[in-house]
Amino acid sequence: MGRNIQFDKEGLTLHLTGLTRFFAMKSSVRMPYSSIKHVLVDTFDAPRWMLRMPGTSIPGMNIYEGSYKYANEWYFLSYAQRVPLVIIELDGHEKYRYVIFQMDDPTRVAADIRQHLRKWRT
Repeated sequence: MGRNIQFDKEGLTLHLTGLTRFFAMKSSVRMPYSSIKHVLVDTFDAPRWMLRMPGTSIPGMNIYEGSYKYANEWYFLSYAQRVPLVIIELDGHEKYRYVIFQMDDPTRVAADIRQHLRKWRT
């Protein structure tokens, strides 16, 4: 699928590989646990007027890869289908307000992220 998550003591990193990396024009997004506000699984419809900065989008096919700006907030999007996605809301991140990406088992991925957050907070 071109995406995987790596956990460490201070945060998590979304790594992009293959064509996903090429279209996103980015190889990874680092998210410190201290900046993660919410983690949920839901669908997401990118607003029509998001600015690609840089990235690739094919709206008719629901393909979004890369950095986008909308309503003065930065999003990192990485998905290729209209399916449930992992949505991470950030607060105090160096750039992004939301990181939204597709994974094979988004519910399990979100649960893993929440579990690491609980361990980090205790």
